[in-house]
Amino acid sequence: MLTATYILVSLSVEQASIRMSLLAFQKYMHVQLRHQSRLNLAQLQYAGDWLSRLYQGGYWRKVEMYLIPAIRQAAPHADGLLNELNGLNHAALESINVVQQRAGAAIDHSESQAEQLCAAIDAFCAALLQRLEKEERELFALARKVIVGETWFAIAYQFLAHDARAQEARRGKAQVLPFVLPAAGGSAETIADGTESAPPVPPQPLRAQA
Repeated sequence: MLTATYILVSLSVEQASIRMSLLAFQKYMHVQLRHQSRLNLAQLQYAGDWLSRLYQGGYWRKVEMYLIPAIRQAAPHADGLLNELNGLNHAALESINVVQQRAGAAIDHSESQAEQLCAAIDAFCAALLQRLEKEERELFALARKVIVGETWFAIAYQFLAHDARAQEARRGKAQVLPFVLPAAGGSAETIADGTESAPPVPPQPLRAQA
């Protein structure tokens, strides 16, 4: 059905955007931390803030808001797959908690701070990238099997309404969701060249919730 194809292509575009945001954040932090062993509080807060933003942004994806509820209704037996996806979310959340706990505690003066932060960021990105892959490979295939014609039309209508709201939000104060290189950290070109600079102090980190 053309409507199902339109929806799944739209979701694939959204998945690609999220994947690029995760990889951009991961690469940026590795560049910033490449020659450091000890971190300051601003760096930990910056990392915790962006991890939380990227994590919480996942709950506003069309996959989460519209496709998964439709699958739950159409196929109660899909709980196994959905539980696996939730498990990957929890793995990402654990990485955020590690970073936020370190930012909220006294600064550790060990020589492995930057290495530990990179490991937490890598674990976070790996969990969410694995979730995206599992959604594209298994969840989308399941949706084609269990969702019927009228439901696809209803989802398409929800997508259109969602896009209209998002466009309206961009005219006002848009929520920052893909990862954007901070102005104080240099242009995209300098980041790509490996130029290092201290990250700016972000707003208070958001508290991620499972």
